[in-house]
Amino acid sequence: METILKGQVALVTGGTKGIGKAIADKLSSKGAQVVVTARTAPEENLNEHYFIAADLTQPQSAAVIAKEILTKYGKIDIIVNNAGANLSPGGGFDALTDEHWYNDWQLNFLSVVRINKLLLPAMIKQNSGVIINISTGAAKLPIWEMTMSYSSAKAALNAYSKALANELGSKGIRVNVVSPGVVKTPLMMDFIENIANSSNITVDDAFKVVMDKVGVPLGRMAEPDEIASLVAFLVSAEARYITGTNYAVDGGALPTT
Repeated sequence: METILKGQVALVTGGTKGIGKAIADKLSSKGAQVVVTARTAPEENLNEHYFIAADLTQPQSAAVIAKEILTKYGKIDIIVNNAGANLSPGGGFDALTDEHWYNDWQLNFLSVVRINKLLLPAMIKQNSGVIINISTGAAKLPIWEMTMSYSSAKAALNAYSKALANELGSKGIRVNVVSPGVVKTPLMMDFIENIANSSNITVDDAFKVVMDKVGVPLGRMAEPDEIASLVAFLVSAEARYITGTNYAVDGGALPTT
């Protein structure tokens, strides 16, 4: 086992499945003590991550998470704000209610702002820390009939992350964004199945619709571990001069650099 993160405490929100679980497992394998959050506890916790139950669409959850981490460990070294999802239906602007917009922004943007605000004082006090905000390629290339409110919340996350990196650089804290494209997760497979059901087409046809919309030169979905590997590098000392950057992990889908 590599121990490049030994002694460090890392928070991974949404860390019990999909990309979040891959990130949590990867950081743990590098020696970090990993804290994960989700609405419900996983059925099994083979890697012994410390679990905190939290629904990040609820504003009070950030305070619960921050208090428990700082009480138990007395510090925080790494924050990976991974929790996020496209909570709204497809169909464009007319299909979206105020509640859809509110829920997407609570989970995908405001929860990140709240968690960072409550944990950053501990990082500033120790003059070190790394924040990775997980965004999406859809923030730069929104699909109007699928991701309108979700994309707008993640675009705000990108701008916020750059501003935060500029503010915190002199305090020894780095902030970067990782923007996955289409990743093979349970959430993505549910999304594709919902498209199939709502459009009365097969799952294979729905998958083709998504891939055609996104346009992936490598021709496949990413595996969660491929996202986790980049995150593990960015939180390590090997990336100590990297901050304020947004990394696309999308198989070449974004048509511009």
